[in-house]
Amino acid sequence: MKKIKKILIKIKNPRNFKLLLGIAITVICIVGYIYLTITSGRIIIENSLIQAPVSKISPLSPGKLVEMEVYEGQEVRKGDALAVVGSDTIRADTDGLIIATNKEIGGITSAQNPLVQLINLSDMRVVGTIDENKGLNKIKVGQVVSFTIDALPGKTFWGYIDHVGQTAKQTQLSFSISSERPVQQFEVYAKFDAHVYPEIKNGMSAKMTVFTNTP
Repeated sequence: MKKIKKILIKIKNPRNFKLLLGIAITVICIVGYIYLTITSGRIIIENSLIQAPVSKISPLSPGKLVEMEVYEGQEVRKGDALAVVGSDTIRADTDGLIIATNKEIGGITSAQNPLVQLINLSDMRVVGTIDENKGLNKIKVGQVVSFTIDALPGKTFWGYIDHVGQTAKQTQLSFSISSERPVQQFEVYAKFDAHVYPEIKNGMSAKMTVFTNTP
């Protein structure tokens, strides 16, 4: 109680009160500036998707699938055995995550009927599609990105821009008698660490926020 009384006495002192008021105003101004800087430098891309290139692995020549050595969801390293076709062992030509396997043991496999499909987790990106007039010119490589995923509510994930499309997406443009030009769309790619976020799956729908005031 004595300490509280001493503090109250100090606050009642006009000189101390002005000092505390000045500090409070300064803190509020700094916080407000930071908030405005962050919120004014955000571009939200609603139409986003988790994507990774899919590699399809097939034998060099058609043959009978004798045994499958891997399963869906398994991570493999380059050189790991994937399957036995005839008398040959088919091996992975890259690191990756198995997303599909040929389940027709005893059947004939070929280039048209691949043994395994896999994705390299280091190639996984969240890819957003943005109209050219919605802030595309402000998005740069290296800027921080946060994103949410429809199938994982309540979670926020982080990454950074590592590529901005240099060519508009090839879409069907609708023309009218209006003199207004059609708006083009571009793709924005953000890299994230898929090993840190193992719950993220290829093809999931997402929403991306780009912080354009970050380096």
